[in-house]
Amino acid sequence: MPTHGQSVLGIDTHKHFHVAVVLNGLGQYQDSLLFAASEAGSRELLAWSVEHGGPLTAGVEGTGSYGYQLTRALQTVGITVFEVNRPDRANRRRKGKSDPIDAEAAARGPVRASNSSPEGP
Repeated sequence: MPTHGQSVLGIDTHKHFHVAVVLNGLGQYQDSLLFAASEAGSRELLAWSVEHGGPLTAGVEGTGSYGYQLTRALQTVGITVFEVNRPDRANRRRKGKSDPIDAEAAARGPVRASNSSPEGP
């Protein structure tokens, strides 16, 4: 779980590319990155994430499918990865589909989990 002051990555995964968003320790959007769904793309993401505080936590969609290789790369360097659900379809129809919005929602998944108690938020 992220701690206060720690940046968090959120990643929307696809077959050929992924979209990442980084939130600062206050949960504010900082930046986004479109990168290849490859080992080289994972290295690009890791270098980019260091520029934004070197997150120790990431919310990733599809850790068992399109995000599998990326998940392993993140875990190898000590980043804790949380599987996050894809955004609700009804909500996406109302607000529109956007990879950066989906990536931001992925980043907020671990943040929400760390802000809740066993009894609820």
